[in-house]
Parts: sequence; structure tokens; C-alpha cells
Amino acid sequence: MRRQGLDPARESRQLKGMSSLNISKVAVGCASLEALKRRQEARVADGVVPLVTRFRPKRADELIGGSVYWIVKHRIAARQTIIGFADREEDRRTIIRLAPELVPVRALPRRAHQGWRYLAPDDAPQDLHDAEDGVAALPPELAARLAGLALI
Repeated sequence: MRRQGLDPARESRQLKGMSSLNISKVAVGCASLEALKRRQEARVADGVVPLVTRFRPKRADELIGGSVYWIVKHRIAARQTIIGFADREEDRRTIIRLAPELVPVRALPRRAHQGWRYLAPDDAPQDLHDAEDGVAALPPELAARLAGLALI
């Protein structure tokens, strides 16, 4: 398996605040953020969550350090950081290597689509814990329910 990951130049650009490109993907079969969380926890191997896709994104270099934004029930609900790519030898599919942490984000309506779609940094929703409107002070269960209803 051939791997591609964060390089020192990319890490220094990110530390200087330059944004990375992101992708959105529908969490097929997940009726809630909690279901997605359970699924991703079950897939963790060696500190990485593998996401298998048919083709390597043409802009893969720009995606490293960005995130996969998960769509649950027609809303972007959470994100996971992309830490690299690998090629699966037996069928030439691409493995997008994700960090295990699932970060809840402000719910943002999004239509379902097949595969993944590029998501510009300016179009990506804000992390819930970064919000300056007191959302971080809410109990996690309440925040998750309100996000699921697209109220926060």
C-alpha cells in the first residue's frame, strides 16, 4: 500500500492559517450523528479511519489537512480531518485516511449526492465548539439534538 500524507511544507502553510480544500460525502445508512460516530469508531485501525473510494481525487494534494464533511439527513453534521491517501493494491481503489476524531459542525442544509464533492474552505460550516454564540456551553446531548434539527 502506497501512502501519501502531510509533508513539512503543507504543515507550515496550515500553521500560518492557509486553508485546505475539503470534500462532502453522504453518510449512507446513518440516520443520526451518533450512528455515524459508532460506525467510524468501529472502523478505526492503527489510529486511522479508512474511507475507500473508487478514484483518487484529482486535487488530492490540496485535500490533505482538509476535512471530509459528513452529510446526515440532508445536513452537513460533522467533519473528519484528512491525514493522507493510500492505494489499495488488489483493486486499485483509493483509501482516504481520516483522523478518528469526529468533530460536530453547525448544521448546514445539503442535498444528497453520489460519491464526494469538493467543498471550498469558505463554504464549510463552523465547528460547534468554535462558535462564539454560547453553543459550546450547552450540554453535549442538547447541542447534538439541536444540531440534528438544524437549530444551531
